[in-house]
Amino acid sequence: MEKNILEEKVRATLDQLRMYITQDGGDMEFVAIRDRLVYIRLKGNCVGCGLTELTFKEGVEGVLIEEYPYDIDGVELVM
Repeated sequence: MEKNILEEKVRATLDQLRMYITQDGGDMEFVAIRDRLVYIRLKGNCVGCGLTELTFKEGVEGVLIEEYPYDIDGVELVM
């Protein structure tokens, strides 16, 4: 998939997932897609939360890999 189209679709998917994250006072921000990895910055209550790894690796990453199996290999968190 063309990079611009993939980025647009990933952003839309992340926006849909944000409603679950913001329920607990957290938030996330799309940073970039590089080498088949999506980079996300945590905000709000997500920063320092003990469930961050579970939420983003099993939740957000799982959804993105399921939606874009030929384009995304994982999610990395950045500060």
